[in-house]
Amino acid sequence: MGEKPVDQRAAYQERKYRNLLLDQRLTSFQVQVKETDLYLRATRDLSENARQSVLRHRYHIERYILGHPDFLRSLTPVPPDEFAPPIVRRMIRAGQTAGVGPMAAVAGAMAEAVGQDLLEESPEVMVENGGDIFLACSRETRVGIFAGNSPLSLRVGLAVPAAGHPWGVCTSSGTVGPSLSFGRADAVCILSPSASLADAAATAVGNLVGTAGDLDKGLEKAGMIEGVSGAVIILGEKLAAWGEIKLVEIKK
Repeated sequence: MGEKPVDQRAAYQERKYRNLLLDQRLTSFQVQVKETDLYLRATRDLSENARQSVLRHRYHIERYILGHPDFLRSLTPVPPDEFAPPIVRRMIRAGQTAGVGPMAAVAGAMAEAVGQDLLEESPEVMVENGGDIFLACSRETRVGIFAGNSPLSLRVGLAVPAAGHPWGVCTSSGTVGPSLSFGRADAVCILSPSASLADAAATAVGNLVGTAGDLDKGLEKAGMIEGVSGAVIILGEKLAAWGEIKLVEIKK
């Protein structure tokens, strides 16, 4: 699967390389199953619930890949499959909407699936999966954006509003981490009611941004993807934003 493997001994160090959830009200805990490494917050410690959720959804993805190898390899959308497990159908839809392969949505889809499961036990849930975040909160929540060596990295973030639905805040980078990108943006951060779509859209937009001259093209692409609410692109000292975005300064 496409999520970044993290050694537990390096967990503290790894936090520096991921988007930051700055809301401290809720109980925090961490769950790791193979490559899936989640940082979570809820009204109480739901580690075992989260672990079982991860195991279930990973099983569905892994089994589907065995019978459909193109699902794993394709860099372009794959056909719908009404018989696929729900998380797989969600990834396929996200890829089709954004114009990328379904695995571009895997980290966001996992965060979203686990988050939705935990909402049965906690009215507020945050799930962070390698920089891709599912948020279901009763008030505005700040998220700091990690952008590699950019001077704006973890100095700027989003204030995600409370809404009648969860949010996905997902980031792709052409300069940081293992995610496949054909661009060179330090960070493309997408806001959407769907974390799966936000993840796929971040890849689609990031693929278009190679230089500062591509920022407008990237924002135009974000605006064309149905279901995307806003976008932030960071490349070096440059930042461009579009949509329902409220930027905030992150003070160290």
